Amino acid sequence: MPEMPEVEGLVEFLRERATGLEITQARVASISALKTFDPPLESLIGASITGVARHGKFVDLATSGHHLVFHLAKAGWLRWHESLPTTVIKPGRSPIALRVGFGDGSGFDLTEAGTKKSLAVYVVRDPQHVEGIARLGPDPLGDEITRDAFAELLRGRRTQIKGVLRDQKTIAGIGNAYSDEILHSARMSPYALAANLTDEQIDTLYVAMRDTLAEATAMARGRPPAELKDAKRRGMAVHARGGQPCPVCGDTVRSVFLADRSFEYCPTCQTGGKVLADRRLSRLLK
Repeated sequence: MPEMPEVEGLVEFLRERATGLEITQARVASISALKTFDPPLESLIGASITGVARHGKFVDLATSGHHLVFHLAKAGWLRWHESLPTTVIKPGRSPIALRVGFGDGSGFDLTEAGTKKSLAVYVVRDPQHVEGIARLGPDPLGDEITRDAFAELLRGRRTQIKGVLRDQKTIAGIGNAYSDEILHSARMSPYALAANLTDEQIDTLYVAMRDTLAEATAMARGRPPAELKDAKRRGMAVHARGGQPCPVCGDTVRSVFLADRSFEYCPTCQTGGKVLADRRLSRLLK
């Protein structure tokens, strides 16, 4: 799933490449992807891109009239074309969910792999009209997230810290991959309860969050969409690296498989050498 650093990379690319261009076509190939009907998608035709912004994991293309907002979900991506293909998109027979074309002949497709379709597209007058955006917590690299503000977000949360980091209503933009990386950097168990963290642990976690995301965002900056996924994979220390050596201590990175996802951690760095049982509600193995 694209998370804050990759989405920021997409936003910066689109801001540089698409700002000022007129939208000449906007076609939905997967009707389930379009979550709004008023304003209609056709209202974008003839409008010009005036700015591009990120809200958590949402991309917001502002036009002279409305906003085209999309969320790439778990398996979505943006494919940029300097010369937009002229082939007809056949609904249900293509990974393409949305095609947008510009007056200079360029454009992009939003694609989604797999059979579970979660990619979402919205046409709205205000991005706050998108429910997912209206509920977002603060940005983890924003000035409002001071160390004390971060501690306040954790206060009283009898929830595993990995879940807190992934909760978009608490902090916007962090998903499964970067929560793994942040916790590894902080040398903290994914199952640690947020409410039980000491002041020293909160200090460490705060620095790990800011540094991990800042480094990943810098790595994504300036890259075209086609290179962002590979850049993300190369930068990972533990996520999606189960069975490989930890780059810090050399121990084997372990995976915990849940219903629809998995997460990775290093026992030596994060759990005092103990291996986490591979089931959703497990405790540390005795």
